Amino acid sequence: MTNEENCSCCAPERSAGETGKIVSAKGIFAPIGNISNTTAIKSELKNNLIKLDGGVFAMGTNDRRFPGDGEGPTREVTVDPFAIATHEITNRQFAAFASDTGYATEAEAFGWSFVFHHFVSEATKASVTSAVQGAQWWWQVHGADWKHPHGTDSDWQETPDSPAVHISWNDAVAFATWAEMRLPTEAEWEFAARGGLDGATFAWGEDLTPGGKHMCNIWQGDFPSENSLEDGFHGAAPVGSYPENGYGLFDVAGNIWEWCSDWFSATHHANERKVTRVNPLGPRQGRSKVTKGGSYLCHDSYCNRYRVGARTSSTPDSSIGNMGVRLAMSL
Repeated sequence: MTNEENCSCCAPERSAGETGKIVSAKGIFAPIGNISNTTAIKSELKNNLIKLDGGVFAMGTNDRRFPGDGEGPTREVTVDPFAIATHEITNRQFAAFASDTGYATEAEAFGWSFVFHHFVSEATKASVTSAVQGAQWWWQVHGADWKHPHGTDSDWQETPDSPAVHISWNDAVAFATWAEMRLPTEAEWEFAARGGLDGATFAWGEDLTPGGKHMCNIWQGDFPSENSLEDGFHGAAPVGSYPENGYGLFDVAGNIWEWCSDWFSATHHANERKVTRVNPLGPRQGRSKVTKGGSYLCHDSYCNRYRVGARTSSTPDSSIGNMGVRLAMSL
């Protein structure tokens, strides 16, 4: 697939023919240890929510750079009051969920996940046999999952406050259910990410680096070979490393892709009647789920989907080293 069809630098998918046994039961693996109790973590998650009054906003863009993404047309959308997390779910928070429930993610069930080639150690490289066609920087690494983000010789505990990655849509829903919350709709996510700046290109305005200041974690340099690290990070940054938007949300641009509840379509919203643009939920069925926000790999030369109206998608069972989740709740 080309970058106009899907952002392969961002979200390569599992083959449709692949299957994996999804395990979600007590006792699959032992508690990881030294993790705050379930009540405390759930309370922390609730305390990290920002309540928004909802309202009317201009959703999407008329940018035609990626026609297969279906960013446009810009349309007037209404969302009811809701709450959304200030930042993505962290490794420490996901570890509490896994320890409490014994849940095994889809990456664990499949036995592998996609890892950006720069992060694979020399020892692990010897066992890598597959890369994504057309996006050879994504390697299939056996043993990569949220606990081992770069392969078996890496450990989530080295970065407890970084966002949990290698989280599929199905994993995200399982976590949200445990936390007694849900995933945001695409309309809710974009309303919140705009922070009150209706129609702006970025969550903070029109200039990518106002006054020379980096506002998000994306790629600088020559993608995918050299990252000049001008923003200070190569991979995912700890949550809250950049300024919040107008509503108090962190990292809605770059860092990691975030799942939404909607099925993806490039044309559904273009054909909606105006009355259906109140709390839109996307099409009733589909192949892939919407992801928003871009990631630490986005670069203007290939994937500038850190724009707030940009979007892409991935199959619900796909996992990758730059995809995670931000929670929401109805009010």
